[in-house]
Amino acid sequence: MAEHQETTSTDRTPTADAYPRKILEYMEGFLISKTVFTSCELGVFDVLLGAERPLSAEEISQAVGASLDGTQRLLAACTGLQLLNTHQDYGRVFYSNTEQASVYLTRSSPLSLLQSIQYSSRTIYLCWHYLTDAVREGRNQYEKAFGVSSKDLFEALYRSDEEMVKFMQLMNSIWNICGKDVVTAFDLSPFKVICDLGGCSGALAKQCTSAYPECTITIFDLPKVVRMSREHFVSEADQRISFHQGDFFKDPLPEADLYILARILHDWTDERCIELLSRVYKACKPGGAVLLVEALLHEDGSGPLTVQLYSLNMLVQTEGRERTAAQYAALLAAAGFTNIQHRLTGKIYDAVLGHKETGKDRRPKP
Repeated sequence: MAEHQETTSTDRTPTADAYPRKILEYMEGFLISKTVFTSCELGVFDVLLGAERPLSAEEISQAVGASLDGTQRLLAACTGLQLLNTHQDYGRVFYSNTEQASVYLTRSSPLSLLQSIQYSSRTIYLCWHYLTDAVREGRNQYEKAFGVSSKDLFEALYRSDEEMVKFMQLMNSIWNICGKDVVTAFDLSPFKVICDLGGCSGALAKQCTSAYPECTITIFDLPKVVRMSREHFVSEADQRISFHQGDFFKDPLPEADLYILARILHDWTDERCIELLSRVYKACKPGGAVLLVEALLHEDGSGPLTVQLYSLNMLVQTEGRERTAAQYAALLAAAGFTNIQHRLTGKIYDAVLGHKETGKDRRPKP
């Protein structure tokens, strides 16, 4: 009999399918992001939308004020990414937007993601340069990325009026796409008086008033955010939306039937979340509820990949993390809420609803 020989990993020869396609795609992922960011920043998709006909590279380069060579390369990459269509005419190449590019990548579209893309390019992308430091240190990297102290999270986030408006525009674009799904995941029609804590630009409040015509909504946010929202986002025509200035960790909360915390708890540690939810529980009317809107991880933490990446972003940018439905339920229960349910929307953000029982205080005793 031949002697048995053990084969070590170093003895194995690569098989034909061992080409590291996925690894290479991951290595080059940032190239795709920056191609999209740059195309939006230059206004390529806006120019094509406004022209109402296919344009040549020469026409586009002149319109956006860029070199012809650079524009040709950028247009070729956008075509490869299926963001642009090409048309041949007498040997010349002309370009037009795909439907998705016109809907989501142009400034004038009601579903535009342009502001979100700009925030990703100019803020998040810079923070992610320090991801290795964030993982090593276990804390956000605002100080290294922007030279501002990150001790007060929102002082760092809102470090200038320009940054504040960018962040609010980001929120606006997200809720224009996902807002209806999260406010209708549960039937919220029994709740007539609603308080949107950290309601920012008012985009989610508008989705609520559209879905529930009998409700009124108070947006509770920092004074400077309220000022910006009044100036740029919420008009006097939105008669069922009002404002209340304050810090939700320090100031009294308005009494309401329902409190909405959308993309709020993922900014904070468990301890701070329970502190805030306990304040909400105390202010909430008996029989009322709280709606959390967050990107939910699978219970075993195995995905979705987008949410896993968001949780890394929370490390780089905030004090918080993304969580599972059970983890949010535990935070709600610690603050006294009962009958906690969650609903998946099939989009980025999901909904968790907790109730305050009529006439009972279920908060754990100290």
